[in-house]
Amino acid sequence: MEIPPSCATPPAPAPTPTTLGQLRSDGHEHRTVKAEIRANLLTALRAGEDPFPGIVGFDDTVRPELERALLAGHDVVLLGERGQGKTRLMRTVVGLLDEWSPAIVGCEVNDHPYAPACGRCQTLVAERGDGVPVRWRHRDERYGEKLATPDTSVGDLVGDVDPVKVAQGRTLGDPETVHYGLMPRTNRGVLGLNELPDLAERIQVALFNVLEERDIQVRGYTLRLPLDLLVVASANPEDYTNRGRIISPLKDRFGAEIRTHYPLEVDDEVALVTQEAGLVADVPHHVVEILARLARELRSSTSVDQRSGVSARLAVAAAEAAAGSALRRAALTDEETAVARVADLPGVLPSLRGKVEFEMGEEGREDEVLDHLLRVAVAATFREHLAGLDLTGFTERFAEGSTVETGLLAPATELLSQLGTVRGLSQVLVALEVDEDNVSPGQVAAAVELVLEGLWLTRRLTKDTIDGRSVYGA
Repeated sequence: MEIPPSCATPPAPAPTPTTLGQLRSDGHEHRTVKAEIRANLLTALRAGEDPFPGIVGFDDTVRPELERALLAGHDVVLLGERGQGKTRLMRTVVGLLDEWSPAIVGCEVNDHPYAPACGRCQTLVAERGDGVPVRWRHRDERYGEKLATPDTSVGDLVGDVDPVKVAQGRTLGDPETVHYGLMPRTNRGVLGLNELPDLAERIQVALFNVLEERDIQVRGYTLRLPLDLLVVASANPEDYTNRGRIISPLKDRFGAEIRTHYPLEVDDEVALVTQEAGLVADVPHHVVEILARLARELRSSTSVDQRSGVSARLAVAAAEAAAGSALRRAALTDEETAVARVADLPGVLPSLRGKVEFEMGEEGREDEVLDHLLRVAVAATFREHLAGLDLTGFTERFAEGSTVETGLLAPATELLSQLGTVRGLSQVLVALEVDEDNVSPGQVAAAVELVLEGLWLTRRLTKDTIDGRSVYGA
């Protein structure tokens, strides 16, 4: 399980009280998890701060719905296709908890010193009073996450009898023999349940009490353990997964079901790729935009099974693969700077096939569909940035039968030397937001390749592709 960092800055020092008496003297107030989240969310909204850092493309849709649900104190199901950021969004909610929260030392279920719930802590407070030891938990420690797999048991989530404790001499009727599951151990925190429909229906029934009565039951024990939890679950649409469903009584116990979606605007998709991709080389903005548009074209293509969705991870992985291709070219050709270009993109497509599910009738045509949609994405990017420019300087370069050859292993300097001095290149660099005062040959070559490919796609140049090398001509 990955614990999300709740903030970019280092945590503030923990408060100083170390006993229940000191906590009372310090004026600490006990709030439930949902009250903490409500108060801190309101503070963030009033201050104009981002309550869900790193979440892109949900500003006017998902965010308002989630904010309303959290303010209302509702448990939430995030419903959407793969790769829409459901888990990422789920993990940001923990950042709305108080930074530090007190708990009784040694308590398995993190009881608050003011409101002990388990038998051990109730006895401890009765015996030691204000001398009960207190520890401070950072909000990042108050997040639990479970991937709901079909083999998940009630014991994993809620708890079961611990045979070791029984063997030590305790009786089966003693609540101290219970080994608590993930839910009680996340008490006074946020619990994330990924892929909720994959839980067997009998396991989903075990969640009824947690979501409604806020307590747990373990093998018929006379045990009532009030839980203070916010539960956030994620699920794919049932008509796609066919692996299970959220049973109706459990759906009814969640306060809100929020539909997520893929980025609605190209700029949001570009921002997402830029934020998430780990790039080992320079990938110009227009190359990232092409990949963002490719993902969007796939999501609207009749050749692709839209029930499965096209994950945002596709464009992220494609940008990383393009950077890897550029780095490989630089290593093989001794280029000083590795910069991704349009020529790198066809080579990364085969590695993306596992991220796209095609319709049955498209069997054998997958590569053809990807190639076509890539050309559509390149043409759209070309029109967006360069359609209004005078590019006759490029076409005139080919008027007398000259050609320019490029490809995966063509160094930038070789491409530029073939092209020579071209009127209008400076305007192209400005339109593609290339810093002319700090530009490398690789960046210029990347811009030139977009122009050449765009002119070919708009039928102002010809292109012949042989063994991975493309030759542009009049």
